[in-house]
Amino acid sequence: MMTDRAGTEERVREMGATPPAEDERLRRWRMVLGADGADGTGHEVTGRDAAMDGALTALYGGGTKPAGRGGAERSAGLGASAPSVARWLGDIRTYFPASVVQVMQRDAIDRLGLATLLLEPEMLEAVEPDVHLVGTLLSLGKAMPETTKETARAVVRKVVEDLERRLATRTKATLTGALDRSARSRRPRHRDIDWDRTIRANLRNYVSLPGGEGAGTVVPERLVGYGRTDRSVKKDVILCVDQSGSMAASVVHAAVFGAVLASMRTLSTRLVVFDTAVADLTDQLDDPVDVLFGTRLGGGTDINRALAYCQSRITRPADTVVVLISDLHEGGIRDEMVGRAAAMKASGVQFVTLLALSDEGTPSYDREHAAALGALGAPVFACTPDLFPEIMAAAIEKRPLPIPDPGR
Repeated sequence: MMTDRAGTEERVREMGATPPAEDERLRRWRMVLGADGADGTGHEVTGRDAAMDGALTALYGGGTKPAGRGGAERSAGLGASAPSVARWLGDIRTYFPASVVQVMQRDAIDRLGLATLLLEPEMLEAVEPDVHLVGTLLSLGKAMPETTKETARAVVRKVVEDLERRLATRTKATLTGALDRSARSRRPRHRDIDWDRTIRANLRNYVSLPGGEGAGTVVPERLVGYGRTDRSVKKDVILCVDQSGSMAASVVHAAVFGAVLASMRTLSTRLVVFDTAVADLTDQLDDPVDVLFGTRLGGGTDINRALAYCQSRITRPADTVVVLISDLHEGGIRDEMVGRAAAMKASGVQFVTLLALSDEGTPSYDREHAAALGALGAPVFACTPDLFPEIMAAAIEKRPLPIPDPGR
C-alpha cells in the first residue's frame, strides 16, 4: 500500500514550486506517508492538503481521513456506490494533474474492482480518458448497456483522436520516404533517373578532360532513379494483433496505426485481430473507433490460426510486411505457429513480432516462443508507439530494424 501511495506522491511532488525548507520537507513526508505512518512528522494537514490526502486515503487506505471538500470525517475506501466514486473522481481532477489522475483511476479500477461502475454514463463523464481506460471499456464488451455505449464511444474517440494527432504526421512522413526509397531502381528509364543521387553515387568516377585545366566529368557507371511510383500500391502490410486481455494498450495503438497506414494509398493495409477465433477488421479501418469496438478483449489465444489466415491473404511475399503483435502466450499448436512464420520468411515476407505496442515498459511474454521465432531471424521485441514508424520504415526498406536496447 505504501509503495502505491508513494508512487503517486512522487508525481504529486513534481507539482511543487516551494523550496524544500524544513516545514516543506515535513509536509511532503506527511503527504507521502499518510496518517498511519506520519506520527513522527508532527505535521497536520489542512485545507487543500487535507483534500488531497483524503483522496489518496480513499484509494490507498490509511485510516479515517477528512473528506475532500466538506472537511467531514470519512472512512478509507471508495465504497461500492457510484455517487461516492463520482465525487472522488471530481476531487482528484480538482487537486491533481491529468497524468496523476490517470494513474489513480487505473489503480482504483485494479485495486477496488470499479470497472462495473464505468457502465454508468455519469461515471464515464467524470473520468480522465486515457489508453488504459479505453482498454477497460473494451473489456466490458457486451455487458455495456445501450444507455452507456454512446458515452463510451465519445470517451474512446477522444483518446483515439489524441493519439492520431500525436502519431499520424510523423508516421506518414517516415513511411513515405521509406516507400520512395524502396521503389528506387538501378536500371531506370531516362525520364526516371534521379540525377542528384546518381551524381553523388558516382563522384568517385570523376574523370579529368584533356585540353582544359580543371575541366572534367562524372562517369555515371551506376544510375539511380525511381520506378513508376505514381499512386500504385508498393507494399502490403498485415497487422496481426492479439486481443487477449493483457494486450489492451497494444490493441488501442494498433487500431490507430492501422487507420493511419490504411490512409496511405501506396500501402495496402490489413488488420487482423484474434483470440481463439480470427476477425478481419480491414473494412473498418477508416474509423479506428469502429475497429476498437469490433474487438473483444479477453479470452484465449490461437496465434497459429491467426498466422494461417494471414498467410492465406499474402499474394506478393517479397513486397509484404507481417507484424505480429502478441505476448506469444500461445494456446494453439506451437510447432505449427513457428513453422508458419518460417514459411512466410522463406517466401520473402518481412516478418516482425512485437511483444507489445505500448509505453508500459517490458511486457510479460513467453520466452520460449520468442526464442523460437528469433532463431528464424525474425526480430522479436517490445516497441513503443513513438518507435513504430521507424520500425515499419526499416521493414519496408528491408534493412536492419532499429531495435531498442532492453537494458536502457
